[in-house]
Amino acid sequence: MTPAGATAGAARLAELIRERAPVVALTGAGISVPSGIPDFRSPQTGLWANVDPMEVAHVDAFRLDPERFWAFYGQRFATLRGKRPNGAHDALVQLERRGLLAGVVTQNIDGLHAAAGTRELIEVHGSVATSSCLDCGSRYELDVVRGRLESAADGVPRCDCGDPLKPGVVLFGEFLPEHALARAQALAAAAGLLLCIGSSLEVHPVAQLPEITLRAGGAVAIVTRSATPYDADAELKLTGDVEAELQAVVAALGA
Repeated sequence: MTPAGATAGAARLAELIRERAPVVALTGAGISVPSGIPDFRSPQTGLWANVDPMEVAHVDAFRLDPERFWAFYGQRFATLRGKRPNGAHDALVQLERRGLLAGVVTQNIDGLHAAAGTRELIEVHGSVATSSCLDCGSRYELDVVRGRLESAADGVPRCDCGDPLKPGVVLFGEFLPEHALARAQALAAAAGLLLCIGSSLEVHPVAQLPEITLRAGGAVAIVTRSATPYDADAELKLTGDVEAELQAVVAALGA
C-alpha cells in the first residue's frame, strides 16, 4: 500500500529522474530497515542505542580486545542472517536496468544491493561478505566466518594462522578505501540528480557527496524520514515509507 501523500511526491520524483539524468543513488541504513535490519541511531532500536560505537566498533577495539569486538559483531552478523532485499532495493535495480540510474553509492555493509542485482555498486564502508586476517592477508567468505565464529570457544573467528579475522567493513578509526571514495565522488560530480535514500547525510566523508553534486550544477532529492543538513537545498524531499515511495516512483515512470 502506498501511504497517503506518497503518490504526488513520487510523481514529482519520477519527473526529476526523467529530466535530470544521469541519476546516482546514495543510500544509508534507512533503505534496509524494511528488510528487518535496524538503523544506527533510532532510540531503543538503533545499533548504537545501548552501546558506545567507539568501544565496540573501533579498529583499536578490534586490535586490543577482539573478544569484546566480536561479542558485538557476532550479534551484527546474526542480525543480518537471512535478510533479503526489499522493494526499495528492487526499485533501484529497475531504474538501473532502464538506463535511468548510473550507479548506487551505499554506506551499508549488509550486501543487500548486490543481492538485489545492482550492477554499478560502490560500497564505501565495505561489506560483511568477507573477513580477512590483518597479519597474513588471507580472506574468508561470510559463511566460513560464521562457522568459525559459532565454533570458537572464545567467540573470535580466526584465520588458519591463528590471528583474529576482521570483517571487511570500514571501522571507526579507519579511512575509507581510496578507490571507492574517488569513484563515489566522480559519480556525484557527474550526477544530474543525486537521490539520497535512508541516510542522515551526517557521516563524513560520504555526507559531502550532495555538496559535490550541487557545486557541479546537479540537483539533490531526498527520501528519508529524518532531518538532514541538505533539506533546504533539496529539490524534493519525501518522508514516507522508503519502500512504498520508491516503488511508487517506478510505477510513475511506467513500463
